[in-house]
Amino acid sequence: MSKNLMWVLGFGMWVLGFAPVTASAQAPCDRACLRTMLDQYLGAVIKHDPAAAPLLVGFRQTENAINVRAGNGVWKTVTGLGKVQRRYLDPVSGQAAYFGIVEEGSESAIVTVRVRVENRKITEAEWYLARPGDPGLNGPAQPGRGPANLFNPTYLISNPPPDRIVPRDQRVPRESLVGIVNSYFDGITSHDGSVVVAHPGCVRIENGTGMTGRRGGGGGARGGAAAPGPAAPPTAANDCVAGFANLNMQFVAARRFPVVDEEAGVVLAMAVFIRPPGSPTPRNSFSEWFVIDEGKIRSIYAAMFYPPPQLAVPNWPPYDGNWPLPASTVPAPPAPRP
Repeated sequence: MSKNLMWVLGFGMWVLGFAPVTASAQAPCDRACLRTMLDQYLGAVIKHDPAAAPLLVGFRQTENAINVRAGNGVWKTVTGLGKVQRRYLDPVSGQAAYFGIVEEGSESAIVTVRVRVENRKITEAEWYLARPGDPGLNGPAQPGRGPANLFNPTYLISNPPPDRIVPRDQRVPRESLVGIVNSYFDGITSHDGSVVVAHPGCVRIENGTGMTGRRGGGGGARGGAAAPGPAAPPTAANDCVAGFANLNMQFVAARRFPVVDEEAGVVLAMAVFIRPPGSPTPRNSFSEWFVIDEGKIRSIYAAMFYPPPQLAVPNWPPYDGNWPLPASTVPAPPAPRP
């Protein structure tokens, strides 16, 4: 054997010997890995220390669609996790998310927190926060009235999302989970609840407040004011798809499904509710958690906010089509009186 051939074979064996190390370093982040990364991130936020999380250089974070530098925003305000804590994991998309309550000193917030993991680094974090005193469908909070944004952590604590692992033989395929959730948004856009793949009596909880089981159906949950407080058990006449024909809604824009947890049977959807031209009602920018049983929507948990007309939402790619939209679609606020 020539010296050149021996050198080539030796070099090839050297490369192969190191190949497993390289592959291992770039292996996909599985469920255990995603949970660890999510907990590291949440722990770092609570400690107010970005260095305690494996953040990528160039890490990007938004809070209700506003870009926030690591160390600001929730990094300063969040002091702990609350009485509702759910974690959902998606190894296919490389993303994990938290839904529940966080503490901000003496106050609480209902939140969705999404993180993306790439090569064992956290590259993105997206927060949807509902806080007491935030504006709602009818504008700013008013003295002596209930929360304008339906903020109700007490009800959420009493009615949390299920914490479960669905038996393998009962799981719904990933593509079907997304299709089932999309049917809900299609029903809103077409004003036809019959196209939604949901169980009769399905439940919807918005910023902690139960929106189903109320007289008049679900119209108040999406199109106008709704009375706070506990709701009666929903029926097919006032469940999560009731009242779609009268919704003050034009379409559901910027739909995303970043976390599809097949083991839990839960899908995180994010989008923007756009109002008809000329409507004074503000848009909703929302995160919604869909709990799916036996191939149908069983319950929906939303953390949402009401962006001002000039705010571009959701402020995540694809950026084409981010809002605000033209004034013909999103009306300008009324001019102040002299």
